[in-house]
Amino acid sequence: MERRGYVYIITNYSNTTLYTGVTSNLVKRIWEHRNEVVEGFSKKYKLHKLVYYEITDSIETALNREKYIKGKSRKYKLQLIENINKNWNDLYDTII
Repeated sequence: MERRGYVYIITNYSNTTLYTGVTSNLVKRIWEHRNEVVEGFSKKYKLHKLVYYEITDSIETALNREKYIKGKSRKYKLQLIENINKNWNDLYDTII
């Protein structure tokens, strides 16, 4: 059985910096971002707020979708977010 994949976008609390990521365990990965467990971009820029995510049938599909989104413009990413989360609410509580 294939594991689901998740593509997500996180931001800081002023919504100025975006990070697109992929994982097979969305709750755990967002917890790691929020608690600054892993060194890197999201820790450096304090990206703790989940504003967008997609569920895919497999991690491979999620990886391809992540690459696609990362290759798109900021405007495209803003539209993705606002299509499902117009007010830029933190969606973390909806996934736990």
